[in-house]
Amino acid sequence: MEKYVCNICSYVYDPEQGDPDGGISPGTAFTDLPDDWICPICGSGKDEFVPE
Repeated sequence: MEKYVCNICSYVYDPEQGDPDGGISPGTAFTDLPDDWICPICGSGKDEFVPE
């Protein structure tokens, strides 16, 4: 699964780790994240992320 990086703060979403604090289980692909998921660092939406 591909990692995605936030254009605003450079946070990297790693699907192998998920986003436990945001309720996202490890193994969740970026494309499977809910549409309202936001960056846990800066609060940007999924549209600010690009493949790493």
